[in-house]
Amino acid sequence: MKTEKNILIAFLLNVSFSVLELFGGFFTGSIAIISDAIHDFGDAISIGISYFLEKKSKKNPDDLYTYGYTRYSILGALITTLILIGGSLFVMVGAIKRIINPVEIHYNSMILFAIFGTIINLLAAYVTKEGDSLNQKSVNLHMLEDVLGWIIVLIGGILMKFTNIKIIDSVMSIGVALFIFTHAFKNFKDILDLFLERIPKEIKIEELTKHIVEIAEIESLHHIHIWSLDGKNHFGTLHVVTNTKNQEKIKKEIRKKLEEFRIHHVTIELEKTEENCKEIECSLKQNIEMGHHH
Repeated sequence: MKTEKNILIAFLLNVSFSVLELFGGFFTGSIAIISDAIHDFGDAISIGISYFLEKKSKKNPDDLYTYGYTRYSILGALITTLILIGGSLFVMVGAIKRIINPVEIHYNSMILFAIFGTIINLLAAYVTKEGDSLNQKSVNLHMLEDVLGWIIVLIGGILMKFTNIKIIDSVMSIGVALFIFTHAFKNFKDILDLFLERIPKEIKIEELTKHIVEIAEIESLHHIHIWSLDGKNHFGTLHVVTNTKNQEKIKKEIRKKLEEFRIHHVTIELEKTEENCKEIECSLKQNIEMGHHH
């Protein structure tokens, strides 16, 4: 609930501010502020999408989405992150052009606007800092990026007012764009890992297997699959070879051990030693074939 409300507040702050910013840009004749307004408007749109998807992600599982709608929040994060990456590249290109052809700027209005911009965006960044979904994180990154951008516009405005070196503006905006790009790219990689169902970073299959095989009645494990729904909720399936009579007890112990790895939703298949598991055969066959190819 809180995450949603925070994203909505950030969205409203951003939309109203970008409209105001457009007027300010035309009024001061500063192309830097106009391009920032366009960038902020892009931000607002992506935050709007995030809000809608975060809301949807809270829906309970149903017949269509048996795992629930959690991944919708990740989709929001993906869109926001891609807009950030695109935006930072756009800013860099613009800044390089400005270095080649410097433009006249009204420093005083620029400084006033930057003070106002910093305050508004600080508010939005503060509002979105709570919450731990990847979506919320990428929205918060947007807000921090805007705060940083405005502080730099402010410093740049003051420096240019006193030195009249127009290139300062462009050099600093390239710096900010690079900073945003690297953070957004890291975020993008995390999101991609989730969609590609990579095993969560903190889990090692070897370690996990060792841990479970410590249970006395267990012979071995195979066909282990671990994935994460949203970076927080991990799921797993595994086949356990055991001749125990007490299946309930074994399952309980396995679940307990898996919870130490933050895997809370587990499907366990128990097999007798003499049972012929198709999955083992498959993986053995694969290994033999791989051996032939070498």
